Amino acid sequence: MADASTPLRSAPDNGAPGTFSLRLYEVPIDLASDPRAQVSIIDDVKPGTTIKRRVVATNDTDSLLRLAFYPDAATIANGSFIGATGRAQSELSTWTTMSDGTLEIPPGGTAFDTVTVAVPADAAPGERYAAIWAADTGSGGGNVTRVNRVGVRIYLSVSSGNPPEPDFTVDTVTAQRDPQDRPVVAAMVHNTGGRALDMSGTLTLSTVTGGLRSVAGPYLARLGTTLAPGQSEPVTISVTDRLADGPWDATIELKSGLLDKTYQARITFPHSPGSLPPVAAHQKTAGGHLMLIVGGGLTAAAVLGATTYPIARTRRRRIKNLNRL
Repeated sequence: MADASTPLRSAPDNGAPGTFSLRLYEVPIDLASDPRAQVSIIDDVKPGTTIKRRVVATNDTDSLLRLAFYPDAATIANGSFIGATGRAQSELSTWTTMSDGTLEIPPGGTAFDTVTVAVPADAAPGERYAAIWAADTGSGGGNVTRVNRVGVRIYLSVSSGNPPEPDFTVDTVTAQRDPQDRPVVAAMVHNTGGRALDMSGTLTLSTVTGGLRSVAGPYLARLGTTLAPGQSEPVTISVTDRLADGPWDATIELKSGLLDKTYQARITFPHSPGSLPPVAAHQKTAGGHLMLIVGGGLTAAAVLGATTYPIARTRRRRIKNLNRL
């Protein structure tokens, strides 16, 4: 049985070289510019609504694959989107069906399946999570059965027509050095909105010494932090250069989909491995001013429409781990 850390892209168990993958094939036009909608099923619907999305599986091996497609429960905890083990049920997974369920894919070929989510007329408001898996089952030897599976996330919000808006704050910033004495910055992010967040972003450091301004970065945030509404988790950014302790003016730009915010804080790295106390973060406004954050703000959230179109791709994209996106 696969565990909760099953990767989204994996090798089949039949001994053939290569991999197989699963990705979302189409995205609602209203979210064409939202990077989250390129890889996940994201929607806000009224009770009684039915939505459909197509997914495509690709067989990069040199053998015929027989894949099972099915919905499964999922949760968000400790900054991770976690797919359930086996075929667990949740409210959303019971609303979700596949058009085929099992497909055979020739070497180097692709196959499509349609995801249908039928929301009951009496569904309560709120956001729900699930996963669509494509699984290849093989024998692990003896009495052990191994399941390699790849997946696509579902984020479904049910509302009366005014979709909840995404939002977040960065409350504090902590300067650290890891056991190898490399600088690390941890931004504590609090999801203050009504939708889940998949965080990405950058860190830039600057300092002025003797009238000269030095700039380091930008450094990429470690991908994989997902927050449900109300949750708080650190987004960590590793500094790949050897830097002095500081002080440094840290500028952290964080994004989730179309939501984009910038925060600043003055930090000093510890002289040896460990952490210094967190410092308060301040939001940088469009005009360049700093604001101490004492509550959540408002941002516009796009409502998904029923019309979809195929995602144009010039190369195959590896889909991130479903459980550590």
